[in-house]
Amino acid sequence: MFTGIIEAFAKVKTLNKVGENLQIKFECNLAEELKIDQSVSHNGVCLTVEKCEGKYYSVTAIKETLDKTNLGLLQIGDYVNIERSLKIGDRLDGHIVQGHVDQIAKCISAETLDGSWFFTFEYNKKSGNMTIEKGSITVNGVSLTVVNSEENRFSVAIIPYTFEHTNFKQIEIGSFVNLEFDMIGKYIAKLHLKG
Repeated sequence: MFTGIIEAFAKVKTLNKVGENLQIKFECNLAEELKIDQSVSHNGVCLTVEKCEGKYYSVTAIKETLDKTNLGLLQIGDYVNIERSLKIGDRLDGHIVQGHVDQIAKCISAETLDGSWFFTFEYNKKSGNMTIEKGSITVNGVSLTVVNSEENRFSVAIIPYTFEHTNFKQIEIGSFVNLEFDMIGKYIAKLHLKG
């Protein structure tokens, strides 16, 4: 369980294809604090730490993860947003995030405003996911508030702190991001469909 409040960047150092899986080695200033078997969110994807060595650590993304997220598009030198799992008793500064990406979305607009940024993302509506105005959404692991919600697209406004401390500064028109829709909203939608 996560909050969507990003702690650090991790830089992709190596990518090794093993069968249909992808082993990824990251460099990160939090690496020395990580331990083997720990869950860490990478662009919103919960992955298990398999190896730690100084400022480096490694994880494996299986085919299912690669098919449903943007991790299969990573290149050496890319930065991902990371967050360690929530501790009982911590403040929940973002919203409840599972680290289970629902689908990817494409950035269709990236505007620089006077002191902030405005991004619009489009996703496949056949998935049955939805956003609501002022509801929560997780984009590449970042907890955000939805603005301009439409049937298969939504926008988010990014403050300077978030822009500088996440990989939003690398997102441009055509970039693919991971989405995790609000967990409570997903349960309510499912109950509504059954009723």
